[in-house]
Amino acid sequence: MQTEQNRNEEEKKKKKRLIWLILLLLLLIIGGFFTYKLFFDTQTQKVAVVAGDFLPDAKDASKMTEKEKLEYAQTKVDKSNFNMRIVSEAHFDKETMKGSLAIQNPPQNSQPVNVVVTLDNDKSKVYESGAIQPGEEIKEATLSQKLNPGSYPATATFNIYDPTTKKKQGQVQALLTLIVDK
Repeated sequence: MQTEQNRNEEEKKKKKRLIWLILLLLLLIIGGFFTYKLFFDTQTQKVAVVAGDFLPDAKDASKMTEKEKLEYAQTKVDKSNFNMRIVSEAHFDKETMKGSLAIQNPPQNSQPVNVVVTLDNDKSKVYESGAIQPGEEIKEATLSQKLNPGSYPATATFNIYDPTTKKKQGQVQALLTLIVDK
């Protein structure tokens, strides 16, 4: 009985080894297949093309001449240039604070400006022009604060704005002297 029991156990062990061997062989075959696909299979995959709009062939377009390119570039440069004009001495009445403050935004400029005049000694603002469009000028102005008779060094700051977005693009400054007459 013992021998038969030993044989049955021996047979069970053989069956287990055979099952494990088959599982291992199956795993090796599956692993080999995926390894081959990953490293050795160079077959390209087909990609579906989605229909859409593509640039058509040229029809009526032609290259710009050098002259046209230069004119276009000059237009860009002209739009980015800014000229300021202000008389360096402005005289004001001691009672009314009105005077001859001459400021121009020449017509060749393409940007509107706002001019702010500040005293150099204390940086206080004594005048603000509001928007001055290209081709507009100011001949007379009234100071926003009363000054005693005398001469005052000042700075005129031209704030330059984009005509479309109305955003400030930059600024330039000029020195001037405000003279309040006696």
